[in-house]
Amino acid sequence: MASAAPSTELGQGYGRQRERLRTYFDSTARRAWIDLTSDTSVSRIRQTVRAGRDAMRATLLSWLPQELDGRCLLDAGCGTGALSFDAAARGAHVTAIDVAGGLVDVARARGASEDARIDWRTGDMLDPALGDFDHVAAMDSLIHYSADDLVSALAALSARTRHSIVFTFAPYSPALAAMLMIGRLFPRANRSPAIVPVRESELRRRLAAIDGWTIGRSQRIASGFYKSHALELVRLA
Repeated sequence: MASAAPSTELGQGYGRQRERLRTYFDSTARRAWIDLTSDTSVSRIRQTVRAGRDAMRATLLSWLPQELDGRCLLDAGCGTGALSFDAAARGAHVTAIDVAGGLVDVARARGASEDARIDWRTGDMLDPALGDFDHVAAMDSLIHYSADDLVSALAALSARTRHSIVFTFAPYSPALAAMLMIGRLFPRANRSPAIVPVRESELRRRLAAIDGWTIGRSQRIASGFYKSHALELVRLA
């Protein structure tokens, strides 16, 4: 039996989680995120996370056309802007959006000659008012959402994307699930919104139901405490 097409409607849980992310990254995590995404000296653990993120960003960028002149890219969850800068340097016209306005301010301040090609926004990466794009990149911006909301978000983005979507998800493993469960037993006021592990096989099955799209390349990156999995969605000709 064929799977039902994923819904593009997101529930109230998506909005609540989005607000948690905004609060966390605009307050508790702002300084740490600025340091992590710069050349500032950080702890050994954060060095592994920085290395993992650098490798993941390079992977996603390598899946986009080398020449991006005239292409429109949505950097969905741009953070402090590293992927946006790299894409703009290759000629892309980038709409860079993040729910955390403080991080967008940091990205804008770090901008150089690429700024003319980057439209910095604060808000919801799924806002239809952002328009249509040739490509979408969502690096580690969907890992905090339930599998239902992750698939619905990708379905919504697919309706406004002409060529490809490259994104990451948190790959399920018993070890990661156990670690997150233990963490929930010791709540802290400054804890980041939980990462939601997703089983790759289940995600692939559900993404296959997005009409007109197919799953392309796949790459898992593990660097110390950083573990993330990249997938490519490609529009069928």
